[in-house]
Amino acid sequence: MTREELRTYISDVYGVEPDMPWADEPSYEVFRHENNRKWFAVIMDIPKNRLGLSGDATIDIVNMKCDPVLLGSLLSEPGFFRAYHMNKEKWITAALDGSADDEKVKLILDMSFEATDVKLKSRKKAKAVKNNKTEETKTESDYDNGRPEGDLERF
Repeated sequence: MTREELRTYISDVYGVEPDMPWADEPSYEVFRHENNRKWFAVIMDIPKNRLGLSGDATIDIVNMKCDPVLLGSLLSEPGFFRAYHMNKEKWITAALDGSADDEKVKLILDMSFEATDVKLKSRKKAKAVKNNKTEETKTESDYDNGRPEGDLERF
């Protein structure tokens, strides 16, 4: 998978466009959740030797949050490395030069997206705050058949 293919995949699947937060590194692309601004992927180009590869040429990579249980097995796979410039216990780096399996990159990206998203309890709280309605402040019009609007979301 290339940098462009991954960018297109993220846009198509998650509807997220890259953010370039560093003026001195315009090629670094951060992909964030809209609701909490947490990162789920960072695409960069770095010297190969930073990953322990030979040569000074640059390589495109993506950092993704990863379940620590999976890190060991993924690091034995071609194209996967300890996280570059991130927490090495919770993030992993994949090379975007075709050496990492595309389906594994997508799977880890999906897990990263889920791991950094707002948790269900927080979503409900955020929704209540957004609607500016708590159980105490709901009016009769918020109820349908004796059930608060959105009450079925728990099931």
